[in-house]
Parts: sequence; C-alpha cells; structure tokens
Amino acid sequence: MYPTNSPASSLLIRVPINSRALVVQDITAIHHVDPNTTFVNTANEVPNGAPAYANSLMSSSQKLQDEVEKSGSKIKWHEDNLKFLKAQKNQLDDAILDLQGILGKHISSSVPKTEDDDTSHSQGEEETVEQILKHENSAAGIYFKLQRDHGSQLSNLTLSQDVLGVVATLGKVDDDDLSRLFAEYLGLGTMLTIVCKTYEGIKALEIHDGEGLVNKGSGIQGLGASIGRVLQGRFLVICLDTLRHDLKTLHCQWSLPYAGDVIVDDPQRRLDIPKPRLPSGDVPAGFLGFAVNMIHVERPHLFCLTSSGCGLRETLFYNLFSRLQVYRTRAEMLLALPCISDGAVSLDGGMIRAPGVFSLGSREDVDVWFPKCSKRSVLAENCYELEKRLKEKKWERERILDDIRREQALLDQEKYNFSLRKQEFLKFVADSSSYLYQVGLLYHMLLLERI
Repeated sequence: MYPTNSPASSLLIRVPINSRALVVQDITAIHHVDPNTTFVNTANEVPNGAPAYANSLMSSSQKLQDEVEKSGSKIKWHEDNLKFLKAQKNQLDDAILDLQGILGKHISSSVPKTEDDDTSHSQGEEETVEQILKHENSAAGIYFKLQRDHGSQLSNLTLSQDVLGVVATLGKVDDDDLSRLFAEYLGLGTMLTIVCKTYEGIKALEIHDGEGLVNKGSGIQGLGASIGRVLQGRFLVICLDTLRHDLKTLHCQWSLPYAGDVIVDDPQRRLDIPKPRLPSGDVPAGFLGFAVNMIHVERPHLFCLTSSGCGLRETLFYNLFSRLQVYRTRAEMLLALPCISDGAVSLDGGMIRAPGVFSLGSREDVDVWFPKCSKRSVLAENCYELEKRLKEKKWERERILDDIRREQALLDQEKYNFSLRKQEFLKFVADSSSYLYQVGLLYHMLLLERI
C-alpha cells in the first residue's frame, strides 16, 4: 500500500472490491451464461461454472488493484528521491556561493595596489594597540602597557599565561568599513574586554579580601598602581571555558558556544550556518554573510583553545555576534526583515540589534577597531586549493542535476503508467459489474418463469 499523503494517492480513485457486489445472492443456483449466447435453462441443476467465473473475476480485479498500488508506491519512492537530491543541490549551491566569495576576496587582494588607493583610514594591529593604550585607566590599557613596557612583571603571573588579549586584538577584518561597523555594533566596552581561557585568569585579574572587597594592591589593580595607572570603574572579562548562561551586556548577549558544524575544508573553520531565506525560499538580495564568519582568526587560535576543543570563532566571536547578518545596503536589509533572527547591519550604517529593535541616529566614532588583515595572512589560504574545491563542488552539482533530471523522467513515466493502470482497473470493474448485473436479471427471470 502507498501512503495516503502521497501525491500518487490523489491520482487514484479508490474503488473498494466487494465480492458480494460482484456475485449475486445464491450464486450457486445460477447457470453459467456465455456472454455471446442467449438461452434459457430451466433445469434445476446448477453448473459449477458460475462460482468459478466469479472467482476468476475476483482474482483479475485483485491483480489489477495490486498493480495500481504498486505503481503508486513507485511514484512515492521517486518523489522521495527527488526531495533528497534537491536538498543536496541546495547544500552544494550554498557551498559554491561561500567558496566563490572567499576566492573573490583573495583574487581582489592579490591585485597590486595603485597610487590612488586610500590607506589613511586603515588600522593594523600596532595601530589598534596604540588606540587601546590611549585608554590609560582601562583594564585593557593597563594590560597592554604592562605587556609592552613591563613584561617582566607579567612573566611569572597566571595573568600572562591565561589571558589571550582583548577582543579588539583577537580578530581581524578584510574591510575597513566592516571593521568600523563591527566595532560600533559591539561598542567600546566590549572591544576593550579582556579574554581569558579559564577561570584561573579571572582569579588572577582581581583578588578580594575576607569581606568581599576588591584588594586594590593585587591583580590588575595592583599592577596598574605600580606603573602609575589607576583602574577606574568596572571592566568586562570573558572566560571562554565558562560560557554557559545568557549574560546580557550593553551591546551583546553571551551564551553557549556554537554547537554546529564548521564548513568542510575551510582553512578558517568558518561556521556552517544555514543562509537566511525569505518565505519564497530565496536568499535575500544584498546578503553578504554572517559577521562571525567575516572575522579572520589567526591560525594559533583556530583550534583547541578551550577544554572542549573549541576555537575563538566558536566561543568568543559567536557569542559576540551570534547570527548577526551583514547586508550591502540598509534598503536590502529592511527587505530581509522576515528572515532576520539575531540582528543585522549594513555597510551604509543600518543596524538592527534584535528583531524589532532598530539603532537609529548618526554613526558613532569608536576609536578601537579590529585590525585589517595583512596580505600575507589573507593569501595564506591557498587560492589553488580554493579553485580546486570550487571545481569539485561544481562537478558534484552537475552530477546531482543529472540525477534530478533522470529521476524526474522516471517519475513522469510512472505517473503515466499509474494513470493507464487506474483506467484499466476502473474499466474492468465497470464491465464486470455490468455483466454480472445481466446474469442476475436472467436468473430472476428464470425464477419468475418457474413460479
């Protein structure tokens, strides 16, 4: 039997087979009547041919019905195959789009820079650190001051062994506009957040006395005082190993590390997040990608920073950006509202912090940005390998398309066969019912003559 929810079921008009409908009552009393012969037999004996003919009708009817149901099952099987193949094609389309984007960035970055290129607003790693040092009384400013000028004071402390740096120095971005946009989205406080691997770093940064008050002569406070820097107010610290609960800050929401897969064979281990899709099923126009995948992470930080084996992208940057979407323009971003779940930004300054929460007004100047990737770090991802993978994905997609076309042809043929078998079955039922009806009339006429 084929599933009733199959499209095939809509093609079949179920006709119940009832033996009592095909055989008149007291069939054992009916003489066998040849359809091509007209006669009246008044004998009391009943030939054995009538029951045999009725059984033959039943057998033929059941055989035809089985063929119709078998054809319906084949239709369902081909439909399931098509559904599976189309899902594979969609995955390949997404993978090809990702690879083309990565390869395009590498090709454009390899073009020689002209004299007209404006680099006045670019910010490298050294410039980022200089901007952080200007915030003299911040924890990040004190940490980098100690690291640059007083490294000996840090060398033997848990602080130096467990602290990775601050958010602004742990990732890089290919584009200056994106760097400023991401910095504005996160806010200065988050950009200056210190990042530790374990809770040991938290304990080394701040020590409390017996009454729960901060011991300003120890930790980062004591180190700052020793070089003439007074730490003012609170400061944020992220501990990668203890990211467990939703801790809301002014500009972001921290939660569990990313638990999904990464893009296969991607040197940057970008997260395999499904692209947003409109109700029509299309990817929104102007969608450039997810912010978490636009951060370039240096190779030492890609693997196994936490006890669970997660890198910075899965922990730090996923918790900062979640599934923040990036669009080319504000207008395209607004058209994509139905599929924005965790906020979005656009290169021309549009910003949605959460569904229904828009950030309006003039753009803010944040002086601490993510550094821009150097050519060497970007081109380290071999273009030849990317092109090879892209060709393989395109070849695989062509093979899937051939399978889809072949499966569609088989489905169309089976639907045609199904229609023929259904018509043959219904015609048989109609003809058999008509013939047995005539036999029944003849039988009753015989009975009337005998009365």
